[in-house]
Amino acid sequence: MVKKKAITILSAAFASVLLIAGCSGSSDSANGDSDDKTIEFMHLWPEGSSKDHYEIVNEIIADYEEENPDVTVDLEVLSNEQYKDKIKVLSSSGELPDVGMTWPAGYLEPYVEGEMFTPLDDVLDDGLKDSFVSGTTEAYQVDGSTYGLPLELNIATVFYNKAIFEEYGLEVPETYEEFQNVVSTLVDNDVAPVALGNKDRWTGSLWYMYLADRIGGADVLNKAIDRSGSFEDPALIDAADKVQELVNNDTFINGFNGLADEEAKSMFMNEQAAMYLIATWDLPNYTTNEDVPQEFRDSVGFFNFPTVEGSGDMNSFVGGPGVGLFVAEDSDVKEESKQFVKYFAENWGEKSVTQAGVIPATKVNPDEVDLPQMYLDVLDELNNASNITLFADVQMSPDVAQVHLDMIQSLFGNEVTPEEFAKEHEEALSEEE
Repeated sequence: MVKKKAITILSAAFASVLLIAGCSGSSDSANGDSDDKTIEFMHLWPEGSSKDHYEIVNEIIADYEEENPDVTVDLEVLSNEQYKDKIKVLSSSGELPDVGMTWPAGYLEPYVEGEMFTPLDDVLDDGLKDSFVSGTTEAYQVDGSTYGLPLELNIATVFYNKAIFEEYGLEVPETYEEFQNVVSTLVDNDVAPVALGNKDRWTGSLWYMYLADRIGGADVLNKAIDRSGSFEDPALIDAADKVQELVNNDTFINGFNGLADEEAKSMFMNEQAAMYLIATWDLPNYTTNEDVPQEFRDSVGFFNFPTVEGSGDMNSFVGGPGVGLFVAEDSDVKEESKQFVKYFAENWGEKSVTQAGVIPATKVNPDEVDLPQMYLDVLDELNNASNITLFADVQMSPDVAQVHLDMIQSLFGNEVTPEEFAKEHEEALSEEE
């Protein structure tokens, strides 16, 4: 039985993020015979929504195939939600791609229990482990073995339109009360305060998690998930109540529960809303993405989630490692696939920084690359973080995560009370004990 635990990543884990650069590309060849081999690779960065990521992946594949002429990488690209759905279908039929993307912790546990992902400890031990920021590969461990190579490191922050704030004389809020005043002013002037696409539900979970953190501290949600605490803790109920208070105060853009995150993002970027809570995987849109007008990029800033009623540490974040690469246990080209994910992780680091403004899970030396100021500011926040709590739905098993996400949408839709919201979670978590 897999040992379950909630994931909290402390700032000490990131102390080395500024010290050494990620490794340069490896020239190791795939360990196969003379016959040509094909690696099936699925990822979730379509050209339309993640152009820079998409192009970097293609560059790495082209370089790998040039250095390994007996290996072809057969690529399939899907959007985030399409990817999650297809991986479920493929896993149930035993037809996972040779290489794909996974999230850490609770998300990957069923695949490990089902012996669908192969351990990658030998890949890490082959000189790769020290290139990762401390604490990132650990999030992909189950019972001491590592089943994914992390590619990104993220914290969720509130991005805001500085021009809109200036137009209405608004200051960056540091408290929940100040945030409410910002919302009230914007509503009074017919400006949508926050872009939220809660059709995807994990987006609303970010708001709930931060409120829980600020009201109950960094451990309250983790303890409810790992069963050393309860989801009916007063702080978690209060956080749900605050969510509905925000909804009832018209904080979120009209129709938010029926909008996908991509739609909400588009509305923020088209200046139809003043704020947008999202993880720093979105940094490229506000820094390096040449397809986004420079005037808009210059108008975007970010702030840490405010304190709530005098409680909470503003240096405590929701976030953690993003997607990572897995190799299928039943792959017919397992050794070639392992060499490919090693090569990919080694080359992704520097390319993702310089070409996409992404914070990779491998170490970065900001003195050796030309980085936008916002990127440097985020690195500074990471280095000063008192706590980083992994996204709730990622911590949970898939079944409990489904309950969580469904209840998040119901909570934001005022379809359940905060008490009912907490009770449904508690029952789902208790069933797995």
